[in-house]
Amino acid sequence: MMKPSKTLSATAGNKSRGSSRWLAMVLVRALVVILCVTTAVFFLIRIVPGDPSKMILGEYSTPEALESMHHALGLDLSLGDQFLRFVKILFTQGDTGNSIISGTSTRELIADRAPVTLLLIGMASVFAIIIALLLATLAATNKDKLPDHLIRIFPTITLGMPVFWVGLLLILMFSVRLRWFPVGGVGEGWGGTLHSLALPAITVAFSQIPTLVRSLRAQMLDVLESDFVVTLKAARIPRAIIMFKHVMRNAALPTLMLFGVNLSYLIGGTLVVEQVFGIKGIGSLLFSSIAKRDFPVIQGIALYCAISVVIISLLVEIISRWLDPRTKGKS
Repeated sequence: MMKPSKTLSATAGNKSRGSSRWLAMVLVRALVVILCVTTAVFFLIRIVPGDPSKMILGEYSTPEALESMHHALGLDLSLGDQFLRFVKILFTQGDTGNSIISGTSTRELIADRAPVTLLLIGMASVFAIIIALLLATLAATNKDKLPDHLIRIFPTITLGMPVFWVGLLLILMFSVRLRWFPVGGVGEGWGGTLHSLALPAITVAFSQIPTLVRSLRAQMLDVLESDFVVTLKAARIPRAIIMFKHVMRNAALPTLMLFGVNLSYLIGGTLVVEQVFGIKGIGSLLFSSIAKRDFPVIQGIALYCAISVVIISLLVEIISRWLDPRTKGKS
């Protein structure tokens, strides 16, 4: 008969090997996605009509000048050679080259604008989570009552609203009429920065709240109807403890995974909202680079955003597996 210590050791070894295989598969999948995004960004940008050399030299530039500029920018090479050159610079320098317009490193341009954009994304995420928790809890605890009906109607209406249109409405209401927030730009100091980014962050969060509320409400209702919650109620455990310690903890996991999936939409919405509110972040840099056909900067922004989404989605998946007791020990 096998000793208990040997049995426990074998079980622990199987769990460790199963977790290692799962983590390796997830990392490989993330790497493949990053490589596919890198390839797609390079070729899709070059499909768009327009000549960067003409943007620099002007419409009335001579063919000789255009040819010289093409050579300087490496645009006279074949697409295959350009791609190999692009990949080499990307993996050796962590960059996509120098800006065609300013000649500055793409990495430096993005790093200069990134803090404001990252802060805006962080604030939008916090607002989305807090508001979704409050609305979903109110709806789940008042099932089929007036608050529940109003909150269930809310996602249906708001999902069809473009984020830039919501931003314009909020500016008219809270900046022009009530004057609670500045119309645009970023204030000075931490207090001024947070105050000026509050309204844009709420605008970005507005696009994520409907799906989060709908998902979290459904999960909370399922947990509230489960047997262990009925037992806790029969034991006269305080309602607040049941909701926040047991119900919300078990219902939050699927919503967390949904939030990770929708993160790409949140980042994309942030770039658009920056234009609406006149914030000099990565979004304004992206739109100005698109207008000027600045290939390296467009590629850099697209790649850094895509890699950020892949990494954060990977972390959400790892955290979700770690928090979910049903996946612990599965090979």
